[in-house]
Amino acid sequence: MGAEAEHPQQQQPPSAVRPGRAAAAPAVLGLQLSALIDHVARVDWSLLDRVPGDRGGSQQVSIDELNHILTEVNAHILSSRNDLTPITTIAGGSVANTIRGLSAGFGISTGIIGACGDDSQGILFVNNMSFSGVDLTRLRAKKGHTAQCACLVDASGNRTMRPCLSSAVKMQANEFRKEDFKGSKWLVVRYAQQNMEQIIEAIRIAKQEGLSVSLDLASFEMVRDSRSKLINLLETGNIDLCFANEDEAREVIGGDPTSNPEEALAFLGKYCKWAVVTLASKGCMAKHGKQVVQVPAIGESNAVDTTGAGDLFASGFLYGLVKGLPLEECCKVGACSGGSVTRALGGEVRPENWQWMYKQMHARGLLLPELKN
Repeated sequence: MGAEAEHPQQQQPPSAVRPGRAAAAPAVLGLQLSALIDHVARVDWSLLDRVPGDRGGSQQVSIDELNHILTEVNAHILSSRNDLTPITTIAGGSVANTIRGLSAGFGISTGIIGACGDDSQGILFVNNMSFSGVDLTRLRAKKGHTAQCACLVDASGNRTMRPCLSSAVKMQANEFRKEDFKGSKWLVVRYAQQNMEQIIEAIRIAKQEGLSVSLDLASFEMVRDSRSKLINLLETGNIDLCFANEDEAREVIGGDPTSNPEEALAFLGKYCKWAVVTLASKGCMAKHGKQVVQVPAIGESNAVDTTGAGDLFASGFLYGLVKGLPLEECCKVGACSGGSVTRALGGEVRPENWQWMYKQMHARGLLLPELKN
């Protein structure tokens, strides 16, 4: 669902992204300052060995470096499983993945706050997100380039991210308006030290308007390189929910390789009402007040691509919170939705994998979404 090649009738320029304010404010807003297009491909080891930076992480590259990687990709694409296309170009970004999942798979109303360029990548982003039911009336269209990211997936389904953001249009702190946030329940944010001015301002307005704030820690490199700014943000008390994977969690508490996720969970729990550490094939741990739960992963053995697994876990967990589910059930829904996206290439769940997720939820007695179609 949502791939633009499958929906040519929906082509429209990014200038059309503000057709008018929705009748009711979306329950969940995503802050993605720059719209982003993902180029997801399964590649062999030889290409990953020549890409600068740590394998499995996320490191920014220039437009020339991105184009070089994408050229190289064509020579190193792996044959795909299950007759899947070997490369997918689609609207991406952690926040976009999460709110698209909430809208398309869980029937929760969502919107995005940010900016997109007036190029073909901007058109693709707009069409994909609107097809999935995301409200784009808070997405500003600007002259310039839309951000892109190479998502390189190895034979084991693990992904290496190389985003190009430097020349992309971006929403600035002085462009936020109170009416962008009014009436919503949650603001979803991804940590990025280069965007702290905008993040802090968006959170300030969101808290004034009564929203809860969810923070994803982005990548272990981001936490490692700007840990002090992250701690300062947590210490404000404005982060209600924090998601970290195992590597990010380790960096949060200083990067000691002998540390365990329980320590990081306890640390995050000091600052956040809800704290979650995802553990890949081992599932997840979560804390709310004095309650701590651990839930196993679902669907990991069939993983084709882990791109978006954490983002879609967040979709399911937030669905649980919006619906008032207990902590353990929030984790179980997150495990189902996180598992669903790993069954195909890219950070968007295919229709057949939403059905797989609903079956998993039903088998576990979890509250199924009330979908409009």
